Amino acid sequence: MGIEFVVDPELGGDLRRRIVALWVEVTNAGGAVGFVAPVTADEVRPVADASLAAVADGTDRLLIGLDGGELVALLFVASNRFVLKDHWRVLKRVMVTPRIQGRGYGAALMREAEKVGRQMGLAAFQVTVRGGENIEGFYARLGYREVGRLPGALRVAQDDDRDEILMWLSLG
Repeated sequence: MGIEFVVDPELGGDLRRRIVALWVEVTNAGGAVGFVAPVTADEVRPVADASLAAVADGTDRLLIGLDGGELVALLFVASNRFVLKDHWRVLKRVMVTPRIQGRGYGAALMREAEKVGRQMGLAAFQVTVRGGENIEGFYARLGYREVGRLPGALRVAQDDDRDEILMWLSLG
């Protein structure tokens, strides 16, 4: 089929349910999207609702990827909510369903986000990566560079603190 992207889709109940389901699936497969596995829909839903409320009020943007109508990828383009940082955004909750990873959908999602950022007139994107997952290489291949690291900033379990890695992409 192939992936099709939609920016700021209508946030009806079915899409909200599918977003929560994808978030749970990605987390429980080991994805670093704000939770540690195992996680349930009841745990994810409040965070998803808050993220979607920021999209609904126009503060943030949502980019989804569909394959044959199935939600397979998404990310949030989050405002910094600070006027001195209004020229760049943070990409949050970047996720692709584990069932189709390896098809290039993650890279396609990030390239589509770049297009959205340029259309918004943004200068750059920042993405935060959980250390120990070897995800920073994915972003580096897309042109992101590491610009900072907070040692042990993320506690994923007792005696398991991970670095928070800040990665940056100039859109100029």
